[in-house]
Amino acid sequence: MALELTGKIVQKLNKTEGVSKAGKNWSKQEFVIETQETYPKKVCLSVMNEKVSELEKFSPGTVVTASLNIESREYNGKWYTDVRAWRIQPVSGGGSSAPDDTFYPDAEPPFAADEATDDLPF
Repeated sequence: MALELTGKIVQKLNKTEGVSKAGKNWSKQEFVIETQETYPKKVCLSVMNEKVSELEKFSPGTVVTASLNIESREYNGKWYTDVRAWRIQPVSGGGSSAPDDTFYPDAEPPFAADEATDDLPF
């Protein structure tokens, strides 16, 4: 399942590093995005390994779009959910995807009902 979330980076949390059971080094960093909706929500996301350096390019206050996966796993009878970003891109400042209300002078006017030709029985 792949999703996208757009919002402003509010906070970058401390980077965590360690060594896996297989002996490989790993790093993880979490960050918080605040959505830009009528009722904004804050969502904590994480990045792993080489994506940590990608996150370092952005400072708090930057508006980004994060492509993410949601994963859950069980450990000792409890379930843990991780919201992991696999791509972070800056949002370009030019325009929105919503249609605008531009006036078109060559367009036909909307149909107007003519009361004189209305032949309904009531």
